[in-house]
Amino acid sequence: MLLVTTLVAGLLVAAPRAEAATIAWQPCPDQPAAECGTVSVPLDRANPRGARTDLAVSRVRATDPARRIGVVFVDAGGPGGSGAEFARAPYLSAEVRARFDVVGFDQLGTNASSAIRCSPELMARNPGDDPADEAAFAALARHNLAVREDCRARHPVFDHVDTARSARDLDAVRAALGERRISFYGISYGTLLGQQYAELFGPRVRSMVLDGVIDHSAGPRRLVLDRARAVEEAFGVFVAWCARDTTCALRGRDVRAAWEGALDAADGIGLGRGELIAWAFSLIRDGDWEGLASLVAEVGGARASFEPNYDSLRYAVVCQDFALRFEDFAGYRALRDAELRAAPTTRGSYLGHQEAATCVGFTDRPTNPPHRLDVDRAPPLLLLTSRYDVATPYRWAREVHRQAKGSGLVTFDGPGHGVYHANECTRRAADAHLLGTAPARDRTC
Repeated sequence: MLLVTTLVAGLLVAAPRAEAATIAWQPCPDQPAAECGTVSVPLDRANPRGARTDLAVSRVRATDPARRIGVVFVDAGGPGGSGAEFARAPYLSAEVRARFDVVGFDQLGTNASSAIRCSPELMARNPGDDPADEAAFAALARHNLAVREDCRARHPVFDHVDTARSARDLDAVRAALGERRISFYGISYGTLLGQQYAELFGPRVRSMVLDGVIDHSAGPRRLVLDRARAVEEAFGVFVAWCARDTTCALRGRDVRAAWEGALDAADGIGLGRGELIAWAFSLIRDGDWEGLASLVAEVGGARASFEPNYDSLRYAVVCQDFALRFEDFAGYRALRDAELRAAPTTRGSYLGHQEAATCVGFTDRPTNPPHRLDVDRAPPLLLLTSRYDVATPYRWAREVHRQAKGSGLVTFDGPGHGVYHANECTRRAADAHLLGTAPARDRTC
């Protein structure tokens, strides 16, 4: 935390003068009613006079300019989602879009901001993300480090894309817009961007809604086990739904037995249970019980969808934002066994395990080390969560709620990841906070 304070002090003195430039807006090629531009920022924040790089930015102006409040930045998470594209989508309600310019930027290393794409051929040589012995663990570590070093050589931005850095880039875009304060709405990994901006630049926040909340204070054990427990619990909710809903393709069957049969069948037809587990996790994450039932019944369905360069950004972002480090195989095996005990049905958490396995072999200290949230200088945050979120578990939202004094926690009593549009209750709570018509407070929707 002392390091953060020092960086804040240095940035607040030096950055605005260098980066407070206007943006040369042009109509976006795919959506002329929206505006697209770039903001130039230092490649290395520790060397502000050195090489520079451009960030892609989009803006959709308030539809009721006479009643305009200001700007609301949006971020769709990932890491790897395009904030610039998200700003051009009519995701926020018409009422919010009437009162705010909606702005988003592609974080460095993503999409139109020097996207990091590690070698797919090299990544395909992964020897297995669940090593069973010392030799397999060492092979995975060698593989991960080889991918990282090759990717670093291909992309000069590789070492400059952790989320604390992106928060400073967000402030550079704010300065280029000429705005004194901003509002913010972020989903999933975008909630970490919002939290870190509120820590670094709290007085520049007008209002902030975080939807599907990352807990940056979580160590490796909680990062993996909280997700494992969440996905196992959510699978139980799916089983209960299937027992009472006539649309369930498995109605009248033993759902857990059908799941085990589907795993065996996936292996038998060459699909592989790992792929089936990934598809199932995607459907559980989205709260798509009908889709999950059909997947189990048919051993098929749509592939899991993740951001375009998420696989690459696990190396460059996730492994630097979190202390996912294993001293040796014994440490890895102990956590993996605990994960399987926590989630025997789903074989752990697909997402949690993938991220942990990606960082096997990393021994350096994360550039953006985990810590408890300190947003005392920012106005109260509003947190949105679902009770059965498997990507950012309910426990994470409650932990951040405890750490962020005065924050409000809105809980959607159902499944899903990102609940702004879950129902009218969640949307109205978020809109009221962004518009400044209601203070942050706790409620269940």
